Amino acid sequence: MTSKIKVDNINKVSDDSNIINKCGTTITLGASGDSINLASGATQTGFGRTGTVDWQTGDIKTTGFSPANGKGYFCDTSSGGFTATLPASPTAGDIVAFSDYTRTFGSNNLTLGRNSKPIGGVEQDGKLNVDGQSATFVFVDNTEGWININETQTSQTGENTYIEASVSGCCNTLVTAPDCANVKVATFVNPGTFTVTSAGTPAGATTVDYMVIGGGGGGGSRMPGNNNGGGGAGGYRESPGSASGCYTASPRGAAPAVALPIAVQGYPITVGGGGAGGTPVTPTGTPGTQGETSTFSTISSAGGGYGGSGATLQPGGPGGSGGAGGGGGNGTPSRSTGGTGNDPPTNPVQGTDGGEGAHPSPSGDNGAGGGGGAICAGSNNPPANSNGGNGGAGATTSITGSAVQRAGGGGAGSQGTAGTGGGGGGGTGGSNPTNATNGTDNTGGGGGGGSSQPPSSGTAGNGGSGIVVIRYKFQ
Repeated sequence: MTSKIKVDNINKVSDDSNIINKCGTTITLGASGDSINLASGATQTGFGRTGTVDWQTGDIKTTGFSPANGKGYFCDTSSGGFTATLPASPTAGDIVAFSDYTRTFGSNNLTLGRNSKPIGGVEQDGKLNVDGQSATFVFVDNTEGWININETQTSQTGENTYIEASVSGCCNTLVTAPDCANVKVATFVNPGTFTVTSAGTPAGATTVDYMVIGGGGGGGSRMPGNNNGGGGAGGYRESPGSASGCYTASPRGAAPAVALPIAVQGYPITVGGGGAGGTPVTPTGTPGTQGETSTFSTISSAGGGYGGSGATLQPGGPGGSGGAGGGGGNGTPSRSTGGTGNDPPTNPVQGTDGGEGAHPSPSGDNGAGGGGGAICAGSNNPPANSNGGNGGAGATTSITGSAVQRAGGGGAGSQGTAGTGGGGGGGTGGSNPTNATNGTDNTGGGGGGGSSQPPSSGTAGNGGSGIVVIRYKFQ
């Protein structure tokens, strides 16, 4: 039924009309439980406001703006604070509101430009500076100006089912994995902190993959005389890739290696430095120095063992033990042993043994043993010649998004043909007149052993520094 409204002649209209009753000067609109609708394009006046605003969900503010009466604005200050300039000529009852869209008001404030009117009776601009803050302002008069009638604070967000984290420390990085858009890769080339702000849920992700490599050992050295062992690679430990997927882990990620559970906290990261090469001295020489340990959470990878030094008319120095063992030095009349790898022991093993040096010969000028790598042991000095043993091969993983080999052992020094460094950053041994080379930094490669020939070619190589890589799902 359609009803008609007759001015000054309204007493009672049927229940399906818009106007129900008039009593004196009072007109009642609708019945209890009804909704009153305005026609499209119609406006209302005289009803007053109820202390609420219309929130502008389709207009998120990221830069300075002028709010309009009756509207509320979500403000995104994640890229920097800005100013909301209040109306210059407000009318009593005007109302505006603001809410922290990204919960960043604490670090990047939203400034309220008063535009000549007081805010809470104070003739200064205001600030919203609490994360998660929302506030509603009503203009009352020119004395008190804009008064805050409703303020809340909340940091509550929907539960993040994936891991959120950040990194700190010089030159350390956090990037989206080039092989998987849902994965982040944190790479630590120096000490720092891996800070977890959301540990995720079983519906998303609660564990991270890792690769932790210790610093490589330094090669041995002696001048003049016999040859010196290559440094062992830093210990190599890795998860199987089950937490983040999309890549192939090295054999060191085989069972019983597992991904690591994560918690909301900061995880200090240690990146072990490489050990120094030995100093050329007479008559007994000096071995290299063991590399330093790298750590993340419960995972520790030992530094590589040092390369043994050569000696004249006495047994050569043995290689040192460590993540991977250093090669033995050259001497007479018997072989010197290589250092033991996987020391301290882990499962899967973190490295291999160094090679033997100093096979007896009438001249006493024999090669030394190569340093052990993550996958292959260092080579022994070949019998009855002066060549140096090669460093053992390192392990290859795609944890950073592409296949990279790391943790190769250092080659041994030689009067003949020097040992080559193991694939994965191992340094090459010295051979007259060439000095040994260093292990490559951030691979844990062992340093090359020095040669027997004076003067400068007796210099040994330093071990390369280690590295820590963490990979996880963030969406």
